[in-house]
Amino acid sequence: MSTIVTDPISRRSLLRKGAFCLALPFLDSVVRAAPTATAPKRLIFLGGGYGFTDSYRNEGESFFPREAGRFSDIGMAKGLKPMERHQEDLTMVSNLTNLGVNNPHGGSWGYLNCGQYRNHEPAFSCDQLAAQSIGKDTRFPSLVLTGREPIPGQGAGHGAGYSLSADARGRSIPGIPSPLHLYRTLFAQKGDSAEQLSARLDNRQSILDLVRIDGSTVRRKLAHEDQLKLDEYFTSIREIELGLQREAQWADVPKMKAPFAEPKATPGEKEIRLMLDMLILALQTDMTRVTSYRLPVCSLITSLGVTLSPHSLSHYGFMPDRRAASEKRDQKLMELFAWFLDRLKETKDAEGRRLYDSAIVSFGSNLRTGHGLQSIPALLSGGGAERIPHGRHLILPKEDTSLANYWLTLLQQAGVETPRFHYSTGEVSELLG
Repeated sequence: MSTIVTDPISRRSLLRKGAFCLALPFLDSVVRAAPTATAPKRLIFLGGGYGFTDSYRNEGESFFPREAGRFSDIGMAKGLKPMERHQEDLTMVSNLTNLGVNNPHGGSWGYLNCGQYRNHEPAFSCDQLAAQSIGKDTRFPSLVLTGREPIPGQGAGHGAGYSLSADARGRSIPGIPSPLHLYRTLFAQKGDSAEQLSARLDNRQSILDLVRIDGSTVRRKLAHEDQLKLDEYFTSIREIELGLQREAQWADVPKMKAPFAEPKATPGEKEIRLMLDMLILALQTDMTRVTSYRLPVCSLITSLGVTLSPHSLSHYGFMPDRRAASEKRDQKLMELFAWFLDRLKETKDAEGRRLYDSAIVSFGSNLRTGHGLQSIPALLSGGGAERIPHGRHLILPKEDTSLANYWLTLLQQAGVETPRFHYSTGEVSELLG
């Protein structure tokens, strides 16, 4: 285990108190660590809601390149221009389709768990599968982040659900909805002593004891539909119990002291940057290795001066004003993605290694543009997938290649030992070098 030695320079003094740049660079005078053989893999899934702006009447390019090839040869499409400084570290994959999603207004629903397809019922998302493997030894096996939206449902750009992630029954997992909530999750708070945590855990366990019933006796007396409901009830109880067990395992390990004051509400771009910066700090200190983040859409476009709702914006059609607003959103999302990659590249772990080099970072959506479900946007970066070469736009030879195959490929590259992911038929061999 690495040993971190602190000197009179406090961590607090090295961090800005604003909304930006919270994660520390590697400082020889502050950190002393014996190098380990390999850095742990880190999986990051980002989702942007409704898709990106497509070309106008098949003329020119907006977000999606027309040609396959290296970006250094084909250039970056207009919407991708903010990513130009990372073009050698970026892969864009075309011809992927989420076969388990058929609702063009569904936004992000079913994105990471691939929805319901033929005989396959909705089940856990790929980040949650990874959490059981590469995340099991961290305080937070996964961090599920989301953004609060003033418009509910499809109007917000993400459709139903609470986050990108889903549990074993395919149900959306409630995400951490704001910088303040994430701050209070990651850092030590009053009442976090081992004794106080133990007392709270005992109290919650006693409540579970009260609601537990003899299922085997009751089940025999119920109709089939009610038996299924009872099974769901016991599954929920079991999930809560497993969560309590995990909290108990970490009760004696104090959380990191907060390196800055509680953040204030900063909707829009500042909120996204603050969430991502705290995420980087969680990755840097190995609080977690797996995360998903459903980026807020409404507050972002409002902060850009766009008065349309996300749903209205997605119907840009041939209206120049709406199209310009849609392209403005594309540019901002790519600016944020480029900035996030900057932060991963400049931030080093306790052993002096760039976070970027062990990360697999996915950015995408269930929808290509408007309400189009085919050939969805899939952007990939990070050095953690050692067999995936970057710097190119890859057009897969088979149209509607299953998104489940893509997730399987990323899971295997992250070291998750699984031969398949839901209804996958194999890895995306064209993606591998």
